[in-house]
Amino acid sequence: MGRGRAVGYEEQRVAILAGAAQLFAQRGFPATSMVQVAQACGLSKATLHHYCPDKYALLASITDTHVSKLLDMVHAVNAQQLPADAQLRELIRRIVFECAGEQHAHRVLTEDVKFLQPEDRLRVLDKEREVVRGVAAAVQALRPDLAEAAMSKPLTMLLFGMINWLFTWMKPEGALRYEDMARVVEDLFIAGLAAVQAPQTQSRTSGMS
Repeated sequence: MGRGRAVGYEEQRVAILAGAAQLFAQRGFPATSMVQVAQACGLSKATLHHYCPDKYALLASITDTHVSKLLDMVHAVNAQQLPADAQLRELIRRIVFECAGEQHAHRVLTEDVKFLQPEDRLRVLDKEREVVRGVAAAVQALRPDLAEAAMSKPLTMLLFGMINWLFTWMKPEGALRYEDMARVVEDLFIAGLAAVQAPQTQSRTSGMS
């Protein structure tokens, strides 16, 4: 019988993924080495390899773990069957908080997924698309009149654009808290959503893939 994992193995692995995500986010995946990851985590390279065989495996774990958390969260909120306004607000709030707590992993997900092998990239992107579909369903529930114009997904992508950019300029040590900004994003998007009018049919010359 093989030896079981040591106590604290999973905690150490989570810390390694967090350290690697920070380096990938700051330096870029191609420019980061396993030696640098080991140094950042206070480990020898041999010990690091015990937890993860190579840099690619770190990237695959970081992206899949983060997008899976987002997907589980979207499913959990939608399962609550809240009123449409409350459901969308809860989704926005939870997504902002999750991404705020995992800023480096979120940056890796949005910028370094292109370095994944096709099979891994497809798995991660499929989960991303499911996250978008879950939020788009909440958008459509609040504005069902826009369904015929196929506006739910474009509006959802605008929402994610707002959230993603939030973490490129906002400093956690600044005067604003993520809790405050989550409410701002909620108010801006939902108030704007109420004002959206479906484009005229003749002006819709292109769609989204």
